[in-house]
Amino acid sequence: MAVDLLLGLQWGDEGKGKIVDVLTKNYDIIARFQGGPNAGHTLEFDGIKHVLHTIPSGIFHETAVNIVGNGVVIDPVIFKKELDNLKKFNLDIKSKLFISRKAHLILPTHRLLDAASETSKGKAKIGSTLKGIGPTYMDKTGRNGMRVGDLEFSDWKEKYRILANKHEAMISFYNVEIQYDLKELEADFFMAVEELKKLTFIDSEEYIFNAQREGKKILAEGAQGSLLDIDFGTYPFVTSSNTTAAGACTGLGVAPNKIGNVLGIFKAYTTRVGSGPFPTELFDEDGATMGRVGNEFGATTGRPRRCGWLDLVALKYAVEINGVTELMMMKADVLSGFKTLKVCTAYNYKGNQIKHLPYSIEPEYVTPVYTEMKGWAKDLTKMSNSEELPDTLIDYIKFLEKELEVPIKIVSVGPDRTQTIYR
Repeated sequence: MAVDLLLGLQWGDEGKGKIVDVLTKNYDIIARFQGGPNAGHTLEFDGIKHVLHTIPSGIFHETAVNIVGNGVVIDPVIFKKELDNLKKFNLDIKSKLFISRKAHLILPTHRLLDAASETSKGKAKIGSTLKGIGPTYMDKTGRNGMRVGDLEFSDWKEKYRILANKHEAMISFYNVEIQYDLKELEADFFMAVEELKKLTFIDSEEYIFNAQREGKKILAEGAQGSLLDIDFGTYPFVTSSNTTAAGACTGLGVAPNKIGNVLGIFKAYTTRVGSGPFPTELFDEDGATMGRVGNEFGATTGRPRRCGWLDLVALKYAVEINGVTELMMMKADVLSGFKTLKVCTAYNYKGNQIKHLPYSIEPEYVTPVYTEMKGWAKDLTKMSNSEELPDTLIDYIKFLEKELEVPIKIVSVGPDRTQTIYR
């Protein structure tokens, strides 16, 4: 049985958590394949808003098994808080949530290293979430990291101490003021590790191999967005993992020829959190309206998101690099009330008009070229089928489908799982 992928196609915050929650009823297993607590997947149903950072978004469905894959990095302290928040829902966590032994652990000193590194950059900061993600992946590729499986052996605290001592020496190298009490941080960390050890650890690639042989339906859940990919994103303003389809192969142990449908999610406009180039960013009332109506604040950081018109150049790039087979458009309701909509269909790049994403999209090199379309005034949030959608929204959708050459199968018209229209 092939594994389906669900990916964000912009700079994150596209609404992946909601769509995974909506689609989970069609799958037996939901598996996260990269990232860590820098992700924030928001789910809303029964009048309750849930934000998950590491735990897969299928956790609220009775029949689905949720796997944290080997490509994920786990902060035991944050993970424990997530688990504590789930206790009131009486979920059978032991049988519903499995952790890959090969997933790497975020140590307290990883977070301190992250803060020291970002502080040392001054005005050149890359907008890190300061969750220790980058330093943890650096230890992983440097072959120094600690993994979940290490916790099953008696010498894991010795491994921890060697790595933490190394990190403290590195922190002093940055020569910046970082106030911390490591003993206090370690007390929380060790307590959280004991809670983590109560969960079910698995050899996740073998588990997934067997599930495929048994015909189980698997959905791989990505975090962040394709434009934040370490290789193909807007480097250096990116995350530290592969957020694209290729990351599912390495982050779960899925062979490329076992990938099925690739479901790509994008907003009807564009947002970005933190630093980095953003060609269609708006600094006017239109941008302020998108942010206000769309409640555009980071689910993990709380930082306000920068808003702008839909960038089709970047979106088509993400569609192609992931091999997207179906699209889902989120937050169509936020654009209700705009008389005119703009869509970036090309860039003026160094004096030439181009339709592909170039090496640099910094503002001194790139100016967006827009196509204007009529907007819609109707409130979409109470609509439940595609026949109710206004004609101008249908025109917008058809224009995007023609440009992207991929069908838009779902249109989201609100945050709740019920506010989802299938086409």
